[in-house]
Amino acid sequence: MTDNHSDSPNAAILDTALQMVDVWNRLNADKQALLLKRFGTQENALAALVTTQLLAPARS
Repeated sequence: MTDNHSDSPNAAILDTALQMVDVWNRLNADKQALLLKRFGTQENALAALVTTQLLAPARS
């Protein structure tokens, strides 16, 4: 049986991955190059961006 609930861990992982792609696509080429230089790979750069967002204090 497959769990298709939107609050499942798989859905959360997929949502995070889609957010990572969206963030990357919104960056200009210079910012992408800077992040690639700093983090080595696109995956590492995106993970750093998403982690920063997840750990940021909630805005009111």
